Amino acid sequence: MRRLLILALLGAATAADAGGIDRLNQFMTVTQAATADFEQRIYGREGRLVQESRGTFAFSRPGRFRWTYAKPYAQLIVGDGARVWIYDEELRQVTVRKLDVALGATPAALLAGSNAALKAFTLTDGGAKDGLEWVEAVPREQESSFERIRMGFGFSGIERMELTDTFGQTTELRFTDFQRNPRVDAALFRFVPPPGADVIGDK
Repeated sequence: MRRLLILALLGAATAADAGGIDRLNQFMTVTQAATADFEQRIYGREGRLVQESRGTFAFSRPGRFRWTYAKPYAQLIVGDGARVWIYDEELRQVTVRKLDVALGATPAALLAGSNAALKAFTLTDGGAKDGLEWVEAVPREQESSFERIRMGFGFSGIERMELTDTFGQTTELRFTDFQRNPRVDAALFRFVPPPGADVIGDK
């Protein structure tokens, strides 16, 4: 028992001392599935808060994920391994795109993609800040809608993401109740357009 405790403490110390890139590699290797709650804030170019939302997310590698926005507007984003479905409940509109086209160099690729997804980014260690180890990912492709993505890792895993888009907006995601490798129902990653909804895109 004592040896197990010492090994656990050593493992925690190693994780705490690891840099941002090491933490990202550990996350991609060890975390095959996860669930969490999130809060999202979007700031304009001048730093003014323009939107707040919250919801839940789950993923199962590779390419299966589900983002559920509960407030202020109900929206659902589902990746089923082949396609990405975006459902706007208020508009009753579904947008569908092929997974490899939709993911590209996006935050979803870093969270739910395979290890090969990292090749779409130039990674640099972001150092320690706010008690987290940070890594910065810059998309290699110029057509990406994001200029850079920062990921902050704490003891429990990923806790923050900061996304800067090509319009100068910054989106901040804070994750809570992060559960690593839980048993996730495969039905979460299936989507059937509701009757009467308009479906546009790569059907």
